[in-house]
Amino acid sequence: MQKFLLVMLLMFSLSACKDDETEGADLGEPVRGLKTVLIQDVKHATVRRFPSVLQPASVSSLSFEVAGKLKDMKLGVGQQVKKGDVIAELDPTTLELNVENSRAALELSVANAKNAADNLQRQEQLLDKGAVTKVTVDNARTEALTTAALVTQSEKALASAQEDLTKSVLRAPYDGIINSLEADSFGTVGSGTLIATMYATDAFEVSFSVNYEVVNQLTVGKQAKVRLADSPNVVLDAVVSELGSRADTVSSFPVVVTLTQGDATIKAGMAVEVSLEFPVAEGQGYTLPISVSIREGQFEDRNIKYGQAQDESHSTGPTQLRLFVYDPSTSTVNARTVKVDGISENSLLVIEGLKAGERVASAGVSFLRDGQKVKLLPDSE
Repeated sequence: MQKFLLVMLLMFSLSACKDDETEGADLGEPVRGLKTVLIQDVKHATVRRFPSVLQPASVSSLSFEVAGKLKDMKLGVGQQVKKGDVIAELDPTTLELNVENSRAALELSVANAKNAADNLQRQEQLLDKGAVTKVTVDNARTEALTTAALVTQSEKALASAQEDLTKSVLRAPYDGIINSLEADSFGTVGSGTLIATMYATDAFEVSFSVNYEVVNQLTVGKQAKVRLADSPNVVLDAVVSELGSRADTVSSFPVVVTLTQGDATIKAGMAVEVSLEFPVAEGQGYTLPISVSIREGQFEDRNIKYGQAQDESHSTGPTQLRLFVYDPSTSTVNARTVKVDGISENSLLVIEGLKAGERVASAGVSFLRDGQKVKLLPDSE
């Protein structure tokens, strides 16, 4: 009986050892599923975007050429006006009085001139008879010339007063929008006092700053696109119109882009995004999602993280990035260093280190290691 129990105990021990070995064999490292992106789309250019604000290309300052008292101003800021529309008016009473005074002065000078001319004629006749001296005639001639000159002066004064009367109405020089009102109704203003400012509805520009690398790739006349932030479907043509040769701040150079296409919905002050296209540094490249980066979406050489703005104006040229490339012959992933030329359309632009047809790990890269066995998922791009 003891022998039988001993045999049964031995058999149980051997069976337990075999189960442990089987269980241990099942605890090996599992094969991880891998989602990848296929390298296939070649890009020869990259688009860089710069946020800014739409502003009028020029703002006109409007003022009266004469002094006077303003009438009631009925325009408001932002109001659209047509060429010739009344912006403001002066009370014409004083100007009309100046016209009447000038007209009266002209009539008086004409009468004086006629009298002087008649007197000269009489003195010349008397001189012929020897009744007056030559000095008397000369004095009469001087008086006639003087009064004649006063007539000319009075005529010009009347013309000036009449012209000033026409300047009592301030009109819009072109179709546009009132940008600001700088004077109050019924106030007294002088000649040249700023009354209002306005801008044309068909001339807008956008200004922003770029770094040294970008400004060296720009030329006046380069094509650009301007997208309205509030209406992304509105994209307008534009050109680079000004380039700053001196930085406003450290390594920040001003650029002005002028719209060459209009739209009824655009107004000054609207948020916009300027798009400029640049050739890829190595002639061509491939776009990859930012999630392929081994370092959780960070570049190797500079701290640009996933989710950062698409603006590449702070790019300092190509940089290196590590990612995992799938090897179909061994079903493994291998770490590889590639060269990246910034971000394009919220994707990395790889310009060196990859070729068409290869697959790059696009998800869960932080859990992968070099040479790891993987299983390609069917939903890979």
